[in-house]
Amino acid sequence: MRAAALYSAAGSLLLATLAVAPAGGAAGAPAVPGAAELRGTEVAVARARAAGIGFGACATADVPKAPNALRCGTVTVPLDYAHPDGPQIELTVSRMTATQKDPRNSKRKVPRQGALVYNPGGPGASSMSFPLLGALPQWQRIASAYDLVGYSPRGVGRSAPLSCEDPQRFVKGPTASPAHPSEAYKRQRIAQAKAYARGCARRSGSKLRFYTSLNNARDLDVLRAALGEDRLTFMGASYGTYFGAVYAAMFPSHVRRMVLDSAVNPAPEKIWYRNNLDQSVAFEERWADFRDWIARHDDVYQLGDTPEKVQRSYDTARERLAGKAAGGKVGPGQLQSAFLQAGYNDTYWPSRAAALSAYLHGDAKQLLRVAVPGAAEAAEDENLNAVYTAVECNDAPWPTDWKVWDRDNTRLARVAPFETWDNAWMNLPCAYWPAPRQQPLDVRTGQGELPTVLILAAERDAATPYPGALEMNRRLAGSALVTERDAGTHGIGGGPNACVNGHLEAYLLEGRVSGRRASCAPHRLPPAVGPTKETKRGSLRSGRR
Repeated sequence: MRAAALYSAAGSLLLATLAVAPAGGAAGAPAVPGAAELRGTEVAVARARAAGIGFGACATADVPKAPNALRCGTVTVPLDYAHPDGPQIELTVSRMTATQKDPRNSKRKVPRQGALVYNPGGPGASSMSFPLLGALPQWQRIASAYDLVGYSPRGVGRSAPLSCEDPQRFVKGPTASPAHPSEAYKRQRIAQAKAYARGCARRSGSKLRFYTSLNNARDLDVLRAALGEDRLTFMGASYGTYFGAVYAAMFPSHVRRMVLDSAVNPAPEKIWYRNNLDQSVAFEERWADFRDWIARHDDVYQLGDTPEKVQRSYDTARERLAGKAAGGKVGPGQLQSAFLQAGYNDTYWPSRAAALSAYLHGDAKQLLRVAVPGAAEAAEDENLNAVYTAVECNDAPWPTDWKVWDRDNTRLARVAPFETWDNAWMNLPCAYWPAPRQQPLDVRTGQGELPTVLILAAERDAATPYPGALEMNRRLAGSALVTERDAGTHGIGGGPNACVNGHLEAYLLEGRVSGRRASCAPHRLPPAVGPTKETKRGSLRSGRR
């Protein structure tokens, strides 16, 4: 496979240069969760079970234009589980009750199987709108049997929100995005990373240290109890797979069924510095896939009939935008962010290719639509980035010596220039983080300790590279892995692949899996849509799981 070939080439480089722990890493707290936190979790769980959740109408801030059937509420959790009687925070929760109607036979009543809690990852993403997916054909059978439950994790949305800087400043453009930055540019980004870390500390104070994957897992157990569930049925995507696996390791007897969609590599040495390096390698391959697709549709986009020619067209656009920003807002940084989004999901390929084509042929309007966020998106993106940074920086030791970052990313950018440095800049505040670091939990379960877990993965996923799914499968004894071959969309459950969805339904509805390993053929790539068509608004989110 081409993904394996590139991963081997760049991976060999990484193995040669990153074979030991990152130099200059800060010391962390013990890897085993403390007894005080365990007792605090038990206290919070008991309180939540007694209190339940008072569901009512949803606030516009949580779910805009929510239908009456969608109900919202809050669950209270301790800020610090070691002190359950100390400061409390409220997490917003949404729920759509099971329809109990078989979409294939309206006369048949479907038994309710409890609540299905979903987390879309990030860290920093909300699933408050998730229950609305129950109306889609690929989710209707699941929605007939389960209450679909979404929530905003700690720090996200109105759940004790985190912020590190003014949202308008966070998304301010135009910005640069050099694939091989100068020493002067590196010094500038170091200063920005230090300022961002200081801003997180200034705006959050002593609370900052409590935004971690361990606490996200504890919060999930409190939410389970508040929903009245003895055992949790959970589906996590991307980062949601990591703290879902942490939950499984911490509370194995509390798990009923668990789906881990697009799995993060949970090996402690990968959390989080090396996972981000691996991610940059994988995005290079996905960018190659995208360029190949554009080249095959040169009759539509006129960006070049080979991937190399498409790269030259993209580089031409970067150079033009560096000289003069489109609309005064879109520079190389905004262009790269818009095209990075296409690395997560191939449904974005037509709109990004169309925007690039139109821009190079004299019309920047489509590029502005996909690359400039609105005011509401700016606030959401800043909040997401703040939570992402806090959780990843708190979760694990990071190199604190800039020379380590410079060495690793300079070498990696030689073979994977598309995302390497932008990924480094996004995570660089962790080098200067003011809060204590933890040691990651060694996620691992023995045979029979945990019910069967279903892992879903696309073979060419860039955000969570496929080796992470294999590692997750090894570490969770008895788990089953379903692979979408030769595909790269990030988050495949409930998507366009009927085979994947068949495995998902069989597991959630019947508890059935097709052995330890199964695979599906790839879904169809989208058709080319010319630059005269409307394009979707983009996002400035990058480098996240």
